[in-house]
Amino acid sequence: MMQAGLEPMTPDETAHGERVARHLRALIAEGGGWIPFSRFMHEALYAPGLGYYMTNRDRFGWAGDFTTSPELSPLFARCLAVQIAEIFERTGGGDLIEHGAGSGRLAFDLLEALQRLGALPRRYRIVDVSPALRSDQRQLLAAAPVPVDWIDAPPAESWRGVVVANEVADALPVERFRITRNGCEAMGVVRSGEGFAWSGRPADEQLSAVVAALNAGLPEPMAEGFVSEWCPGLPAWTAGIGASLAQGALLIADYGLPRTHYYHPSRPNGTLCGIHRHHDVPDPLSRTGIQDLSAWVDFSAIADAGRANGFAVAGFATQAQAMASLGVDRELAAMQQGVSESRRLRLAQAAQTLMMPGEMGEHFKLLALTRGINDPLAAFSFRDFSASL
Repeated sequence: MMQAGLEPMTPDETAHGERVARHLRALIAEGGGWIPFSRFMHEALYAPGLGYYMTNRDRFGWAGDFTTSPELSPLFARCLAVQIAEIFERTGGGDLIEHGAGSGRLAFDLLEALQRLGALPRRYRIVDVSPALRSDQRQLLAAAPVPVDWIDAPPAESWRGVVVANEVADALPVERFRITRNGCEAMGVVRSGEGFAWSGRPADEQLSAVVAALNAGLPEPMAEGFVSEWCPGLPAWTAGIGASLAQGALLIADYGLPRTHYYHPSRPNGTLCGIHRHHDVPDPLSRTGIQDLSAWVDFSAIADAGRANGFAVAGFATQAQAMASLGVDRELAAMQQGVSESRRLRLAQAAQTLMMPGEMGEHFKLLALTRGINDPLAAFSFRDFSASL
């Protein structure tokens, strides 16, 4: 993301940000003057009618705050569809459930690609907490080739098929902590004038135990002064999205790292970031309800939760490696047939962004967890770094 040239907020954004700030100040007062950052992040993103994801605004694409792989090009969905079609072949078909469907663009492009492959799901189901985003998704998917349902939670009944979660786990609220000579402290949020500031206090028993366990498993323990994040909801989220899946796979795509890389000394300030109009916001506690907040994903934590709930780790690779394995060159050539030269160039530029190491190709990863599928998956035929988890 770009770092310089942060744009000022519009009057409407400023007014909305103040409404969110009032809500957060009230919560801090109720908490005795301090709340954990996970509570601040949850409310800033998901407070009904206030949070970043809960209001009508442009978020995706160049007109919004950030660009996801599906928003950049249908190429991502076309490659992912190849993997989904292979899984459907092994499960005898089934449903496709997407968590956090954003604008609906990934769903739209996946269904188009799966129809082309003759591998449409029985139905497409979307789990999304945002009423505003659900409205966008309904408009885009009004003419979908299969039934599309919106559900509030993963289905309780047994089913087979595929779960897709693209850039969802990074938006789960995290705890922020700092290593001290006496163990660690929780970095919470206090009021500072009309704004907010960080404030540390001794970590509770759970956070202290988590950080001690992390340190015990690292080649080089986190040193005094090291600041990072831990996502307390990640194991339950992983278990929840696949709890009733009898046979099939979870395909989780996001920016993140294996645990030993996540808590490496080269990242002494963690991965928490705020994004507004494609720029990094230096202060995650500012622009409340206006900027996106996210932290990179500890993929080892997802893999551990998957194994604990009866899933096998079927593959882990960078986005570039997975797309190469799934025939990105073939898919790009097919998309470029019969289009103008300018369109061909735009498609090639988007492919470069999706694949290049300095762009999405390396920062984004694909993790597959499977149940009832023993054969290798095509996405990891080129590289599989599951051992790093």
